[in-house]
Amino acid sequence: MDKRTIVVMKGDQTGQELLVESLRVLDPSVIRVDHIDFEFYDLSLENRRATKNEVVRQAAARAVETGLGLKAATITPPEKGDVGSPNAMLRELIDGQVILRTGRRIPSVRPLAGVYAPIAVVRMAVDGVYSAKEWREGEGLDEMAYSTRHLSRRICRKVAEFAFSYAKRTGSTVFGGPKFTVSPIYEGMFKEELDLAAQRYAEVKYNPQLIDATYALLLKTTGDTPLVIPALNRDGDNLSDLVLEMFGSIAGSESIIFSLDDNNQVKTAIAEAPHGTAPSLQGKNLANPMAMILAGAALLRYVGTEAANRASRAIYESVMEAVNDGTRTTDLGGHATTTEFTDEVIRRVKGKLDVWAALGQ
Repeated sequence: MDKRTIVVMKGDQTGQELLVESLRVLDPSVIRVDHIDFEFYDLSLENRRATKNEVVRQAAARAVETGLGLKAATITPPEKGDVGSPNAMLRELIDGQVILRTGRRIPSVRPLAGVYAPIAVVRMAVDGVYSAKEWREGEGLDEMAYSTRHLSRRICRKVAEFAFSYAKRTGSTVFGGPKFTVSPIYEGMFKEELDLAAQRYAEVKYNPQLIDATYALLLKTTGDTPLVIPALNRDGDNLSDLVLEMFGSIAGSESIIFSLDDNNQVKTAIAEAPHGTAPSLQGKNLANPMAMILAGAALLRYVGTEAANRASRAIYESVMEAVNDGTRTTDLGGHATTTEFTDEVIRRVKGKLDVWAALGQ
């Protein structure tokens, strides 16, 4: 069997520390998948500056070739003229269209507002304010700031199609939407594509809401219906942070960037944690590795083999069972260190795979 290569993108501060924990779980001796290789690229701020972002371009090109990427959290310097955001670059370079982040119940952790059923945020990966040109004119109180944003119908359609197909597959309601009443031309384009997708997927329940109403209604949800929320780029960025925290921690779920072909099949998937580099926790062995471990598990689903799918399931179950049985980091009210949590996940993954093999599964 030909090996699949995962492009591993190193990061900064706790981002890099948690990537190491994820790779410990993905070791072939743990997951019993011997047909994957790892190829490393250093996306630390220091190396991005040293290479003038050439390393980001190299990593993106290789991820397009292999179809698989695993990325650590990185620092985005705020200064104009610096190397900027590697995340934005990667999304553009791999032709990323969709980011999927799913808030789900973390066993034994009480969610906010009584939510129990999963809430998936399907975020536009490009366009919007993240690719806008900005400038200022004038002086003093007469100074004006300007911004140019754009949306493409192609990306709007990709996101709408992904949201409804994912909702159909998971038995979810498509909920929410853009503020098209204030921006009928710009955000209205996205609303048009969502409405068209609703016609193509008549069997999927569709409950469109303005983005501000979406926030408000999420805090009143009874939590018994799985939701898929399609969102513009910045709306989805903000919304996914809220949704993940509603379930207990932003470190409780993975984030996946997808590049889709003309038939909306996955060409490239890059998995990462949805959180940042947490400099205050660097070197303390306290950060929660759940999201990065789950990112690795999510990526295994796109390797395309039964062994990888089995390992993915084992990791997901082991992470949730570890938390349920009391192995939790401090952000979830526990006392486990980063490495202790990973050690417990590894122990459980090995045990599951042993049992499943004994049962012929």
